[in-house]
Amino acid sequence: MPTASAPAPQPGHPDTTGVEPVSTVAVIGFGTMGSGIAQVCAAAGLDVRVVEPSEAVIERDMAGIARQLGKAVDKGRLDADARDGTLARIAPATELEHAFDADLVIEAIPERLDLKLDLFRALDEGVGPHTVLATNTSALSVTEIAAATTRPERVCGLHWFNPAPVLPLVEVVRAERTDDATLARAYAFVRQVGKHPIVCRDTPGFVVNRILIPVLNDVVGLWDAGLASAQDIDDGCRFGLNWPIGPLALCDLIGLDVAVHAAEALHASTHEPRMAPPAAMVRMVKAGKLGRKSGEGFYDYAGS
Repeated sequence: MPTASAPAPQPGHPDTTGVEPVSTVAVIGFGTMGSGIAQVCAAAGLDVRVVEPSEAVIERDMAGIARQLGKAVDKGRLDADARDGTLARIAPATELEHAFDADLVIEAIPERLDLKLDLFRALDEGVGPHTVLATNTSALSVTEIAAATTRPERVCGLHWFNPAPVLPLVEVVRAERTDDATLARAYAFVRQVGKHPIVCRDTPGFVVNRILIPVLNDVVGLWDAGLASAQDIDDGCRFGLNWPIGPLALCDLIGLDVAVHAAEALHASTHEPRMAPPAAMVRMVKAGKLGRKSGEGFYDYAGS
């Protein structure tokens, strides 16, 4: 008679003794996350190859990085030489071949499984055998993405948080076939660029979103029911729970469309009712109220 399987062991921190530092990183996809990741890596002294098919996006986001670094110089948090060095280490191009000789490739393209599968197939054919391939997905299966390659043991998740230059956490996601060496190199890389890694299994929402999304959904429901104003709800969490930012202000910061997408993906994966996006937030997205980036969300940013 078969015996029951023992519970899977909790993923622990890998042994990074002797792990070779990463010197060249490729970031696939600019935009908010890709540009932030590229900035962090370049500021840490790594050579960064950015692959972005749109010349207009490259121009826009390189200018955005320059502005962010310029503000840091103006406020005395960064010197001009460090700013110039960071910018010089970011080399954008439109062709995927630009990424092929990197030690580590981080995918930061839109959250569509078909696009990610196509990209990882192409990377699998072009990069060297020891290159680590990482996805920045926040909701899709890393295991499924890895299965598009012939080297699933060399694929992991590196889930950054927005804005990447500010928030210290990166979730290092171990997929079903990620090997110890890949996990250790990814974990060591996160520390190398000055971020704080945590390790988790490949499960919908990983750790943070699995906690955060239902909390945000409940808060939006409370606001929609008229039980308290947005400011009072946020102040309650800031001064009663010691949150650095209120949950509704956080929704505005990350984007209501992003929050709705994450909730929809988690609901589709887990079928848990608490993960479904609240109707009020869906209505706001349909009305173009996306938070800070649109000028209006739970708060009005027109004058800021």
